[in-house]
Amino acid sequence: MDSSIIITIFLIGFVGSFISGMLGIGGAIINFPMLLYIPALLGVGHFTAHEVSGITAIQVFFSTIGGVWVYRKGGFLNKTLIAYMGISILIGSFIGGFGSTHMPETGINIVYGVLALLAVIMMFVPRKGIDDIPLEQVKFNKFLAALFAFLVGIGAGIVGAGGAFLLVPIMLTALKIPTRMTIASSLAITLISSIGAVSGKLSTGQVSLLPSLIMVAASLIASPLGANAGKRVNTKVLQMIMGLLILATAVKTWMEIL
Repeated sequence: MDSSIIITIFLIGFVGSFISGMLGIGGAIINFPMLLYIPALLGVGHFTAHEVSGITAIQVFFSTIGGVWVYRKGGFLNKTLIAYMGISILIGSFIGGFGSTHMPETGINIVYGVLALLAVIMMFVPRKGIDDIPLEQVKFNKFLAALFAFLVGIGAGIVGAGGAFLLVPIMLTALKIPTRMTIASSLAITLISSIGAVSGKLSTGQVSLLPSLIMVAASLIASPLGANAGKRVNTKVLQMIMGLLILATAVKTWMEIL
């Protein structure tokens, strides 16, 4: 592996992890298409969808550790929400990660495209007043939280994601969780989810070691920086950035599939 591909992977990991730390996502929604298309576009290398899903699974795990560390204080982490959704998504992501080895590359890309499309729709559903709720008074439907997390985990495990790009709009729209609590708690849930995805990918030999280590190095630097930046940005701006980002990746993915 020459220096050009190493630098390319590091920059992809850095940009993806900074944005993911800021928005409370693991980064797969950003890094999956960038790793799939940018190295090939620049002529420095090529990764298959299976390889990309394995690399992003490892990156998400370490990226979310950095984000959770920044949000560990301030009351933004809802421990009950994290427990219900974390356990459910862990089970689902292991099933998805293990089962993905039997899927063709086009199948993995289609799953990614469908998940991104669903996330786009939910991100632009109008929400009023959720950020006016005091953090200590936040309530949610525990059964729905667990069910949504399990289903998201299966899909996210297939593409090597932590699932936060779907969890965030679900938590905002269906569970009515305030934005900053959603961002912090989704990072913790995604960290748990990524354990299942990583286990499934490692057990089926879908992880390329060196590219994964480069992405991890970028994640550990950039994710805390992004999380600190996210604390200072207006919540409506964060939601808009997230929606536009997911929309762009969904459009690009479906253009490739079709």
